Amino acid sequence: MARTNDALVGGIIEVDSTIPLTPFITIANLMVTQCCTDLVEDYSAAQLIEIETWLAAHFYTNRDMRAEREKAGSVEEKFQSKVDLGFNSSHYGQTAMRIDFHGGLAALDKQTLNGIVKTVGINYIGTTKEEFGSN
Repeated sequence: MARTNDALVGGIIEVDSTIPLTPFITIANLMVTQCCTDLVEDYSAAQLIEIETWLAAHFYTNRDMRAEREKAGSVEEKFQSKVDLGFNSSHYGQTAMRIDFHGGLAALDKQTLNGIVKTVGINYIGTTKEEFGSN
């Protein structure tokens, strides 16, 4: 069960009311549970709520990027997101790693970026139209 909720996430990041927060909260909950509670039992409930809230906000920015600068004349917009992978791609992910004082999220981030953590992929091993001899 999620530790955070829509109101807590909305308290640290401006959200679009038409975008449901459930998917972002769900993935944040799964990651915090695995990286913070399965490995270390020294977190208080309040600490886990904060880590999960900031991590949910991080995942939300993947869907609704934050504007760093907007301009009306000759329309211009620049987003806060930096070109990076993992939790460092947003201020919210960076904050989640910093308040995870045992470093579970930072370790996962580092392992993922270094290719240590296995990822899921799909390879097609079927026959193409050309190989099948379609007419």
